[in-house]
Amino acid sequence: MTEPTIAQRSPYPVDVEAGKTYYWCQCGRSASQPFCDGSHKGTEFTPLPYTAEQSATVYFCGCKHSAKGALCDGSHNRI
Repeated sequence: MTEPTIAQRSPYPVDVEAGKTYYWCQCGRSASQPFCDGSHKGTEFTPLPYTAEQSATVYFCGCKHSAKGALCDGSHNRI
């Protein structure tokens, strides 16, 4: 499997809206980080949907190595 591009070595804080779906970039190539802009086309990557359960600030993974999918789990501290 191809490794994703590390977009940044810290999370992206985003204010999300309850019930809204966001498409997190898994490849790291998007110019619209942390969200997908279609830059993955031609790769094995696809965007990962994240539906907010409540309106809040969440921290989307910037390093693309989180074991929690779209949300940061601190993996950027180990790469």
